[in-house]
Amino acid sequence: MVRFGYTLMTEQSGPQALVRHAPAAERAGFDFEVMSDHYSPWLDAQGHSPYAWSVLGAVTQVTERVELMTYVTAPIMRYHPAVVAQKAATVALLSGGRFTLGLGAGENLNEHVVGRGWPPVNVRHEMLSEAVDIIGALFDGGHVNHVGRHYRVDSAKLWDRPDERVPIAVAVSGEQSIRRFAPVADAMIAVEPSAELSAGWVGAGGSERRIGQIPVCWDPDRDAAVQRAHEQFRWFAGGWKVNAELPGPAGFAAATQFVRWEDVAANIPCGPNVEGIVASVSEFWKAGFTDIALVQIGGDEHQDGFFDCAQHELLPALREAASD
Repeated sequence: MVRFGYTLMTEQSGPQALVRHAPAAERAGFDFEVMSDHYSPWLDAQGHSPYAWSVLGAVTQVTERVELMTYVTAPIMRYHPAVVAQKAATVALLSGGRFTLGLGAGENLNEHVVGRGWPPVNVRHEMLSEAVDIIGALFDGGHVNHVGRHYRVDSAKLWDRPDERVPIAVAVSGEQSIRRFAPVADAMIAVEPSAELSAGWVGAGGSERRIGQIPVCWDPDRDAAVQRAHEQFRWFAGGWKVNAELPGPAGFAAATQFVRWEDVAANIPCGPNVEGIVASVSEFWKAGFTDIALVQIGGDEHQDGFFDCAQHELLPALREAASD
């Protein structure tokens, strides 16, 4: 059965709003919730970027059922892997075992703030691979010592960790990352509905769980939805190879200045048409994804109507279509 999630988008909402959205999404019937982990928004128009882990701690206390997940945390520069392991274990305990640690190789947008420069993609994948090994060793218990190419860990131990190992999901983008992470991760993360990625993951010995994400902009007024999606989400147009390299919102604004409203509308389902959203989301389960998180574009004022639509129309339509 395909599971449908809601994205707690830190780039478009402040911490208080996100803590309100989490139980509202649970009441609406979403199966899981993912949270972005950013230092900066993609564009100034989004206007927010609270510390995800503080918000996650609060969310564990206002939700009861939904699984929680970072989508994704980069344990390569801004955070040392040993610290990520400690944070994840704590959130897993607070949530009663409802937490999955989603990891990725990061973006310059968030990592450059610590002043260490931005390494090329092959080095970032090396760093992520080493970080996953460190985090996994800490999740297994006992003291961990590690001297590697990118990190050192001196006698670290998680003194508070759940009885069951925290699941790790890793973002992949191609054959190289699949080979690295399919054998060691509990789930795959990808933002494109690629059947090739999905099949490659399973073929490389990866688990059955594959988690995708798709932006939507639900609104009773389609024109207002298209305008909002263009204002806040046109950054997607550069593609991830570009998006990982740009250092700040000004760079994303410049890189997407010629993206038109119609370009956004052609790629993001906008407006009240539930059938259009279902058609776009279906590309993921047709590609073999088992879990799909929706991003409702817009801040606090655009979520309540979406939750009502999700509960009464969208989620029933998605589940019916996915079961065919």
